[in-house]
Amino acid sequence: MDRGGGRSIVIMGNGTPERDVRAEVDGADLVVRFNGCRNFGGASGTRTDIVAVCNTGQPAREMLAGGWSDLPAVRAATAVWGVRSPDAFARRRAGVLARRPELADFFEDRTDDFAAFARAAGKGFLLFGPAVLDRLDADLAPLTEGDYVVPSSGLIAIDHVLNAVAAPGDDVAIAGFGHEGWSGHPFAAERRLVDRYERDGRLRRL
Repeated sequence: MDRGGGRSIVIMGNGTPERDVRAEVDGADLVVRFNGCRNFGGASGTRTDIVAVCNTGQPAREMLAGGWSDLPAVRAATAVWGVRSPDAFARRRAGVLARRPELADFFEDRTDDFAAFARAAGKGFLLFGPAVLDRLDADLAPLTEGDYVVPSSGLIAIDHVLNAVAAPGDDVAIAGFGHEGWSGHPFAAERRLVDRYERDGRLRRL
């Protein structure tokens, strides 16, 4: 898609892409991957500029306790994004735990640990503010049936790129998004919202 000579930005989810997208990924100006970057290589390419992480709960704990920092994608990245705003999470904690008390550790904040890793590794670190989740809650409300815990890290990063990173003329593309997984994410509504972004010309699916 020609958008007037702007940057090429690819947001690479952890799912299997529908086709080989390595040329578009490795030729992009900016590539965002997630957490363990588990589809790194092969059809998903290798370029990685930013790793967006779930900086709370079990995903954060497992990444920090394991070999996450030695993954090729993490080593290649120049920055880490913490997608879960501690302030926004604190506001929803009581409501979530009233419905799902088994999620007590979901709100365990490990932001400082990721920031310390990034600092020691010479990488940038960005913690998303609460406005991203507030905006997504509003956008998802008419598309969602029933309650959910929190939007997925993939959708949070897409929103941030569209509203805070991409400039007019930039080409934003996504791949590896199956919109399925943990029951606490409103994946059906997220698919509908991303489909709307695509119809509106804000992004395209590779």
